[in-house]
Amino acid sequence: MKKREFLKTTGAGAAVAAATAVNAPFVHAQSKTPIKWRLQTYAGPALGEHVIKPSIEAFNKAANGEMVIELYFADQLVPTGELFRAMQKGTIDAVQSDDDSIAAPVDISVFGGYFPFATRYSLDVPVLFHQYGLKEIWEEAYGEIDGVTWLSAGAWDPCHFNTVEPIRSLDDLKGKRVFTFPTAGRFLSRFGVVPVTLPWEDIEVAVQTGELDGIAWSGITEDYTVGWADVTNYFLTNNISGAWCGSYFANSDAWNAVPEHLQTLFRLCMDSSHYYRQHWYWGGEAKLRV
Repeated sequence: MKKREFLKTTGAGAAVAAATAVNAPFVHAQSKTPIKWRLQTYAGPALGEHVIKPSIEAFNKAANGEMVIELYFADQLVPTGELFRAMQKGTIDAVQSDDDSIAAPVDISVFGGYFPFATRYSLDVPVLFHQYGLKEIWEEAYGEIDGVTWLSAGAWDPCHFNTVEPIRSLDDLKGKRVFTFPTAGRFLSRFGVVPVTLPWEDIEVAVQTGELDGIAWSGITEDYTVGWADVTNYFLTNNISGAWCGSYFANSDAWNAVPEHLQTLFRLCMDSSHYYRQHWYWGGEAKLRV
């Protein structure tokens, strides 16, 4: 072999070896199997577009292939009332809902969702959690339950009646079949309301067929977003609670398997969802009532 040919061959081999060495970490990182979560929200598709989907899409983009969260809407994997147990067993990895609706077996669950007259405005919820100790109370309560980690709480909209017939006095509530949350339903039953539980996607049709007389599940923003305003005639401006209190939860094993930097990213995305809901609901309640 001529000297020049030997140098060419040796140089080419060295270049290949160097390229392999330089690219090895990248190839390894790219071939690593991403962490996959299945997260189900209490919300149907139209509402989920606002209350959670943007933050999950942002997380998946920022996670850069290290983790992917598959988002499911109300009742798509399991009924909402069974979400806690499903998450505890590991059937799903995470949940966005209130404590009340998913039948969380903790003594503070009645304060999730719409606890009657607990708040006046949506900002009351984060203030209560971050300045008045509710965060620590929730952490302590869920710390007593195996298999589920409570992550964060935020505010949604106020709770109003939207009905087929007008409500002008307490007497008008008597006998009204109303879709609402568990604790709110127990409270309203004192005034003659008949609380009804149905799958979220069935509510609009249930009003049209007369199975329901109304809904006490949201403010006016959601009424227009999901189509309930199309099947009801009246909106009662007196609310029974100024804000819905909802949370994020995760299966403890699934959460502990997530690296710290991705846990931090998920917390930031939860906060971005909390922020979006604050201005989306506040603006909607003002604009749509006019």
